[in-house]
Amino acid sequence: MSSTTTVTPVLGVNPRLTTLMIAAAMSPLAINIFVPSLPQIVTHFSTTYATAGLGLSLFLAAMAVLQLIIGPLSDRFGRRPVMLGGVGLFIIGTGLCLFAPSIEAFLAGRLVQACAVAGIILSRAIVRDLVSREKAASAIGYVTMGMAVAPMIAPAIGGLLDEWYGWQASFVFLGFLGAMGLIALAANLPETNAHRGAPMAEQLSHYGKLSRTPAFWLFAAAGSSGSAVFFAFLGGAPALASGPLGLSPSQYGLWFAIGAIGYMIGNFMSGRFSERVGIDRMIRSGALITLAGCALPALLFATLGLSAAALFGPTLLLGIGNGMLLPNTTAAAISVRPDAAGAASGVIGSAQTAIGAILSATAGAVVAGGEAPMALALLIAGASLIATVFAYACPRVSESTN
Repeated sequence: MSSTTTVTPVLGVNPRLTTLMIAAAMSPLAINIFVPSLPQIVTHFSTTYATAGLGLSLFLAAMAVLQLIIGPLSDRFGRRPVMLGGVGLFIIGTGLCLFAPSIEAFLAGRLVQACAVAGIILSRAIVRDLVSREKAASAIGYVTMGMAVAPMIAPAIGGLLDEWYGWQASFVFLGFLGAMGLIALAANLPETNAHRGAPMAEQLSHYGKLSRTPAFWLFAAAGSSGSAVFFAFLGGAPALASGPLGLSPSQYGLWFAIGAIGYMIGNFMSGRFSERVGIDRMIRSGALITLAGCALPALLFATLGLSAAALFGPTLLLGIGNGMLLPNTTAAAISVRPDAAGAASGVIGSAQTAIGAILSATAGAVVAGGEAPMALALLIAGASLIATVFAYACPRVSESTN
């Protein structure tokens, strides 16, 4: 299956995977394109690094809340209108950031920008609307390649735009892409939800049903703790890069691409092999590779000291592991109750971003407090160990979800 392949037609619909990749990529792009510009934003608004860094953690926190709402809304009213509304609000939030007169207004714009998260959870729900559990893992692997390409290029683009035109240029770029994405989705995204129309009370009741399903929570916990590793790194790495390592914004962006390339490789492996080797094996393998990538920085810091290669090099393994772990845990979790795919996808995304926001803020505080780099290395290693424990618990219940 290539990026131009279409998902199996069901109910007369035939959405292209490329369209879903565009939708899934917007939010990851917005998360970290501005990260290389944090020092410049601090200067522009005469604020502190911790306050400017809230542009990341608040964005993640808003994503966590929104995903609990977007899932049931899409189950009730359909995937298409909710997706288009989320992208439209993203464009408005981008404008607020671009013309913000204060750091408070900038942070408010970031909260509105978080509505782009509709693209992440609804692309997964759309896939599950159309294909079986095993095929969903494969298709989600390809869709989330869009989420990998976005963070791979975002810091590099953000860093270059910052050096050439100033930090605002990144938000001009986001606004343009949001407008182009809205046009593409409006033209090429049909409705896929055959179960829409039930009252919101019934849709919200799915949360209660999911809460009583151990299999769902095990898969969700494995994926959430695995993705939290990435957010912890994202929260602490910029301060190390611009501080003791002395990297420019564009240099940071290029080094950061290593992990995103790994994530894209892992997504490709999920798309190619999940249906063939099975979801459980992909989950275990992904968790172990993630753990290896997260243990290496602590070892390298202890033996060789801090360097850009020691900080960013192991993220290749981290990315590959996450690229295998996340699509498969997501496909398994949302297959527990296919009639509540939107709600299930919302809970998964909310858990991932909520835990990510906590670890991102924790990592930022650790680095700002002068305890880095070893403390950051131990933080991500601990999160990856937890992910591995949950990953090995998942196979004991996977048969019940087939």
